[in-house]
Amino acid sequence: MHGLQRVLAFFLLSCSYLTAATVLVNFQVAQPPPVPKDAKQCTIQILQRDFAFSFGLAEVVQFAPPTDCGPVGSWAAVTLNFTVTSNGTQFDRLGIFTFQNVEIWRTSTPEPTRGDGIIWTYEKDVTRYIPLFAKPGTFILQLDNLIQTGLDGIYSTVLHATFYASSPKHPPAKKADVLIPISNLRNDTGNDVSVPPAFSLNVTVPQNAVEIYAELYASGNGNEEFWYFNTANKFVSSLPAGVTLGQGPFREVRILVDARVAGTAYPYATIFTGGVIPSSWRPISAYGALDLPTYFLDLTPFVPILTDGKPHTISLDVTSAEDDHTILQNWFLSGVLQVVTDPSGRPTRGSMTRYSVQPFSQTKTNGNVADNGDVVVTVSATRSLRIESTIISGSGKVNKVVWTQNMQYENTQNFLDDASIQDFVQSASGTFRSTHNGITVVEDQFSYPLSINLTLLDPIKSTFDHSYNRKLLPSPLIVASDIQERQTATGFFTLSPNGNFGNGTNSNTFSYVDAAGNTYFRTVNAALNNITLDHQSGTLAPSPVPAVSSARVIVQQPLGLLPSEDTFGGARLPGGRGNTVGETAN
Repeated sequence: MHGLQRVLAFFLLSCSYLTAATVLVNFQVAQPPPVPKDAKQCTIQILQRDFAFSFGLAEVVQFAPPTDCGPVGSWAAVTLNFTVTSNGTQFDRLGIFTFQNVEIWRTSTPEPTRGDGIIWTYEKDVTRYIPLFAKPGTFILQLDNLIQTGLDGIYSTVLHATFYASSPKHPPAKKADVLIPISNLRNDTGNDVSVPPAFSLNVTVPQNAVEIYAELYASGNGNEEFWYFNTANKFVSSLPAGVTLGQGPFREVRILVDARVAGTAYPYATIFTGGVIPSSWRPISAYGALDLPTYFLDLTPFVPILTDGKPHTISLDVTSAEDDHTILQNWFLSGVLQVVTDPSGRPTRGSMTRYSVQPFSQTKTNGNVADNGDVVVTVSATRSLRIESTIISGSGKVNKVVWTQNMQYENTQNFLDDASIQDFVQSASGTFRSTHNGITVVEDQFSYPLSINLTLLDPIKSTFDHSYNRKLLPSPLIVASDIQERQTATGFFTLSPNGNFGNGTNSNTFSYVDAAGNTYFRTVNAALNNITLDHQSGTLAPSPVPAVSSARVIVQQPLGLLPSEDTFGGARLPGGRGNTVGETAN
């Protein structure tokens, strides 16, 4: 059964038990994978695991590709379907899916509710990793969970993979010839690395490589979870203790080749479901929480350097706007190089003709401290990069490559009324573009505006305005897409030794259009844990679209019969402040 059909079937089954079941269906707004629904499908279960006390105990299984959906590796598409249930009290936890030492999906868990619990299903398009799925290998899910007093929620998971057979109507998906992981290369846990310090790995690229595209995974965790709330060091001492962390709010993710910057990203601010106000993200998670965005860069200009048959150092790190460019602990990073080779097998020649790249973004920090103690801080940054190369394949084809990046960033923080009110506005935008002989092969036009108003009284209150706007052509191997997502949310949260509680609202307007003609549009709102409006349309929308496709089952009852508050497990606030349990998640 197709993933969307499974979700719909679950919803309809739940509705048939309306009076008895109150399970909460959590979800993140996102497009269904653009896969050929009329193709032959083969679904296999990869793993099933109850994650209880699982720190350092990842699920490790051996995968073998199916052979009943055409020749192995010839598939038109591949998707993963992850379904999780939980009941009790628990923090949100980070999940790292690794296959063949390549991270292929980063996710997190909604915080469960006590009683009938929660369930969520997310379907992930992993077609670009077909070269990995075409051979047996080790599949790992790292989901570190903890069971202790006050935290009894177990995450019961099942993961399926669906393979879509190719045909004359649905040709095999484009794919790289070689995938090279930039990871810790371990076989017993997730393959992300923690920085700082910077991570480096020696890699050897095939000598007949003609194109190299990098994909980076990056998220701030621990003391870097709320990196966008961190304050410039020179103003930390002007604020009450525990209000904020230092090293400022600016972060730049970098990939370097032999110590030279090859490309960077200004990351999207993912808010996990336990972040700031947990009640704001139930049942609708913040965008990206169940499928964190990745960043695509063109390393083809380095082909003349990397194809000499020798090992070269690929490094990943994250920098700040402080004078020493350092950050706190910790960012989890990983990457993969998608390599296209020349069929002749002969070595590639060429040269890098221009390298105009500064090691770090250009940054500025301004601020002031008012007589009444109010603090206002603005941090801004810009990045400009241009690299050009001429590449000659073993077949004699000449490729003139131009890779450019231009980005802008600004974050203004207001700490008012003895920092009991924190208000900030952040914007990150820019354009990446790579042309090969004048044809655009990589393009990323992005804008990630975010504003949060946080009142640190009892109860804690906050409002959010969060957008993800991105026109993206990841590489010639992946279809271009245009996503426009805006999410506004409100919530309050009270920390209590007898159980944390709160409620919130959440509104989403989402649009997806891709170069293959697929579309998906959704407007969905929630209040008091219930869906109040849900409209889906477009070629990828479920058919028939249920009137309320994802919600607590009792949404059909009058709101007056519902509790105005719900109990929660963990909440985490900027400044490294946790809740009464004292455990730090993610």
